[in-house]
Amino acid sequence: MARVNRGGVVFGAVLLMFIAFVVFGGRVLGGESDSGAPPSVPSLTTDDGSSGFQQVPAPHAPGDRTVGASGGALPQADGVQAVSAEPPSSSVPQAQRPDEASWPQFILYGLLIAVSSALFIVAATTLWWMLHAWRSPDVLASTGFRRRSARRPRSFSLLLPARHEEDVLGDTVDALARLDHPSYEVIVIIGHDDPDTERVARAAAARHRRTVRVVIDDNIPKNKPKALNTALPACRGEIVGVFDAEDEVHPRLLRLVEARFEESRADVVQAGVQLMNVRSTWWSLRNCLEYYFWFRSRLHFHADQRFIPLGGNTVFVRTELLRAVGGWDRNCLAEDCEIGVRLSTRGARVAVAYDPKVVTREETPGSVRALVKQRTRWDQGFMQVYRKGEWRKLPSRRQRLLARYTLAMPFLQAATGALLPIAIASMFVLKVPVPMTLLTFLPLAPTLVTVAVESAALSEFGKEFGIRIRLWDHLRLVLGAFPYQLLLAAAAVRSVWRQSRGQGGWEKTSHANAHRTAEPERIAA
Repeated sequence: MARVNRGGVVFGAVLLMFIAFVVFGGRVLGGESDSGAPPSVPSLTTDDGSSGFQQVPAPHAPGDRTVGASGGALPQADGVQAVSAEPPSSSVPQAQRPDEASWPQFILYGLLIAVSSALFIVAATTLWWMLHAWRSPDVLASTGFRRRSARRPRSFSLLLPARHEEDVLGDTVDALARLDHPSYEVIVIIGHDDPDTERVARAAAARHRRTVRVVIDDNIPKNKPKALNTALPACRGEIVGVFDAEDEVHPRLLRLVEARFEESRADVVQAGVQLMNVRSTWWSLRNCLEYYFWFRSRLHFHADQRFIPLGGNTVFVRTELLRAVGGWDRNCLAEDCEIGVRLSTRGARVAVAYDPKVVTREETPGSVRALVKQRTRWDQGFMQVYRKGEWRKLPSRRQRLLARYTLAMPFLQAATGALLPIAIASMFVLKVPVPMTLLTFLPLAPTLVTVAVESAALSEFGKEFGIRIRLWDHLRLVLGAFPYQLLLAAAAVRSVWRQSRGQGGWEKTSHANAHRTAEPERIAA
């Protein structure tokens, strides 16, 4: 029987409760509305308890005097004073003040405070990590490859898993076979039930006999970590590198990577990966910037903290260490994140390098359906890593807190994008105190700053990659922010649903060489 993910159920329940309060509780939560009519005055009964008609005392004759309790004469009272001077025969309960808060309002206020605080924390930390590499010019310079070559060359085994990738695999293998390095091998991993891709792989191996080998994966069902583990025993190099079937790899990458190993004495080197087809779809621009911030800045922060969810390709690990930990988790949908967490718990040193000139270039998913499926797989993989609990072995409390927060971040970011407009809209629909309204707008501040930073980074991205960024691109970036967050939220919800039902099948992302065939407008040299 499928195990139910309790965290996902609680998250969904809280989200639904909040939306229900906002949408259906307007009259109750907003208090009584002002109709413009004066409040009703309770009627006064006569002393004999008859009829209930309001009795107005007769006016005093001119010269009449009223004797007070002390025996002195009191001045004559007229009008309202005369009426109020007569004490009512029975006490009347005071009507509830229209602006007095009721218990549903207190519940709403508590939800607004909790949601607004959570959204602010998520938005602020996301912005902080995005800007990690730009803290100073020296920090930004340190994110690249410091040395261009090593004193001693290392040997590499480059793993290339490919499934139903006959359209893109040939170009990738040919490019890998032409890398500028004296000692490396390319191992293409093909499923036993994929004859079309196998035919392309064997043709490439025939063209590059000294460099390329083909390994057949007989696992059922198939996924990427099983394919990688199949090829691990066949690796002959000192360092294992992982690439995807559509990757466009720079010829000098291995020279730079081995220099990074040598200077940092690292156990793992994560090089840069960059999506390139910025104008293929309405979401591709945001997708490209996500990769830009992740590999240019965010992963450097994680490496400094000695906890890092590694990327899925252009990652290099010492072969001896990789075999010592048993390779990749064969059932995890985010095998890259999982191996990074496991290596972090063993104290492995990870170096990250991002150089726009030598990044591995890739393409964004070609459709909304493909994008949601890809993000579902990643989110579900992060959920699996969280539930596996390997991160609890990290030595410091700070690392464990960062790990917990990082593994939950896909869902927190999706919730930020989905709940922020709802929280703001509730301020216009419901009647709440001014301080509460200001608190609800608090997450908007880092969100707006994030959009401004993204716009500035888009211009920088264009300069670094020779792509002319136009005004329309900046508008697409801003206008696509909320719809893109909705897609991420849908993927997060879908991942919780799949995990709760025990569905762990690998949903593959198809590729079409869009990063190679696209011709963005280039800046003249």
